[in-house]
Amino acid sequence: MAELFGLPPERLQGASTRIIYPNQAAFEHFGAEAYPRLALGEKTALEIEMLKGDGFPFWCRLEGKALDPAHPQEGSIWIWEDISERKRAEEILRQSYSSLRAIIENQPGLVWLKDADGRFLAVNSAFARFCGLPHPDQVVGKTDRDIWPPDLAEQYMADDRRAIQNRSSLVLEEQILDQGQPVWHETFKTPVIDEAGTVIGTTGYARDITARRTAEAQREALQTQLLQAQKMDSIGRLAGGVAHDFNNMIGVILGHAELALARLDPDHPVSADLLEIQQAAQRSSDLTRQLLAFARKQNVSPRLLDLNETIEGMLKMLRRLIGENIDLVWRPGRNPGLVQMDPSQIDQLLANLCVNARDAIEGAGQIVIETRPASFTDAFCTAHPDYAPGDFLLLAVRDTGSGMDPDTLPHLFEPFFTTKPEGEGTGLGLATVYGIVKQNQGFIRVDSSPGQGSLFQIYLPRHPDTERPAPSPPPPPALPRGSETILLVEDEPMLLQLTRMMLEHLGYRVLPAPSPAEAQTLAHRHPDPIHLLITDIVMPGMNGRELAQTLADRHPDLRCLFMSGYTADVIASHGILDPNVQFIQKPFVAPALAAKVRAILDAPPPSSSPLAPE
Repeated sequence: MAELFGLPPERLQGASTRIIYPNQAAFEHFGAEAYPRLALGEKTALEIEMLKGDGFPFWCRLEGKALDPAHPQEGSIWIWEDISERKRAEEILRQSYSSLRAIIENQPGLVWLKDADGRFLAVNSAFARFCGLPHPDQVVGKTDRDIWPPDLAEQYMADDRRAIQNRSSLVLEEQILDQGQPVWHETFKTPVIDEAGTVIGTTGYARDITARRTAEAQREALQTQLLQAQKMDSIGRLAGGVAHDFNNMIGVILGHAELALARLDPDHPVSADLLEIQQAAQRSSDLTRQLLAFARKQNVSPRLLDLNETIEGMLKMLRRLIGENIDLVWRPGRNPGLVQMDPSQIDQLLANLCVNARDAIEGAGQIVIETRPASFTDAFCTAHPDYAPGDFLLLAVRDTGSGMDPDTLPHLFEPFFTTKPEGEGTGLGLATVYGIVKQNQGFIRVDSSPGQGSLFQIYLPRHPDTERPAPSPPPPPALPRGSETILLVEDEPMLLQLTRMMLEHLGYRVLPAPSPAEAQTLAHRHPDPIHLLITDIVMPGMNGRELAQTLADRHPDLRCLFMSGYTADVIASHGILDPNVQFIQKPFVAPALAAKVRAILDAPPPSSSPLAPE
């Protein structure tokens, strides 16, 4: 005792125990704690802080018992033990636990520690809230079975066993419900191994990666859209690249067939063969136009249209197209607005979609066409990458047909892709729809599943004007014959010869030129007036517009008709498709050429030349 307190034995012998307490309050506290227990005859143990003789504090553990429980004040026996080292270790442990607790509590994700039996030893507040409990202490001591539904608890415990068996961290990405909302978690589960190499539990950490998974899904959707757009663009380039030469050849076939038919009696044995040639060439021309529509390169003359009025003008034709067993329902939106596009493209859109819907319906069914305005914000489009921001007019076509499976939808707009039996479809109908929509800066969405029909939603940019477009003027009367002089310029010899024959057959005097240079020479040498210039647009050395401007200096009253089999983007780059410029698309047939030529020659002279340099 003297050694414990650092006091001489004689100082302690017979002295009051007060001298070993640091102050009177500590002395009284000991008495208040100890004597009631001694009076009950109990063995009493206390831990108190004392002072050594040199004033240095230390911790003691006292264990004592009264000699006579009835009179505890008369005497008791005590064992004193210095527990300072243990107290210091406990304080270090407490501080370590407090630091660990702070680290766990301040983690942004869910943190937990389990023992080898799967009982929670420690969790942070975020984990407790995730479990639906207000405080971490309410989780401690429980197992997964006490907290989660049976199937989820079994899954979590199985993951723990995998981490323990592998003796390495397990990383998982899993979708779970957090307060009823689906969220994605990235979870790390790691076995806790002591110095002896024994697994004594597991620790885990989970963080919310919902935003990352959403962004990844959006990037994947955008990547898919980009790849699809690149594939469609590549096919479009191919279609546009062959269009010019293909159209020229078709034009030669059609023209010669027409000229031959005009020279033969209808009862001649060869007439039937020529008609077959003519029909086959016309079908080939139609296929070329569909390819160009898909490639967004068909020549168009857009104008302001009331979408509802345009569709209403087609309904009679569409009903004949789909047949009597299918009910065509028209649901126009109230004042949906105006669009700027070629009216023939609206015809193509609806005809192709309705034919596609008709073919998907077995027996009786219904096709619904509806319009309405639609607007999408940037924020909405960020969350829905298949939409585009802005103001649109929706043109929707819904059918009650057989629908399409998920494997079909990604290929729906590819040229020549069809689910119809061989010989019953070209696979260009929906490709044409896609090309027209893209050419007009719109977008298209499709919703379909087997047995549930299909819904095609076409969004076309809404024009800001609100005034209704003026009605189209009636077409000029077509006069099939004439006697004027025409300068014809075409660098394709067969087409030059064919067009010359067509015009001469109509009574015109034709000056044929295979190049712009030859045309200038002919115009310079020709003493009489030249009434009309018919010229190809894209030619070596000089384009058609430049040629017309050059000739206008010598022939100021010269009228012009431009022709081309090139695509719309090429023609636009040469400045041809202006409202006042006359144009005819190759391949053309004799009646179309005759009507166009006569209309130009019979029109009143313009106040100023549309070919004047800008």
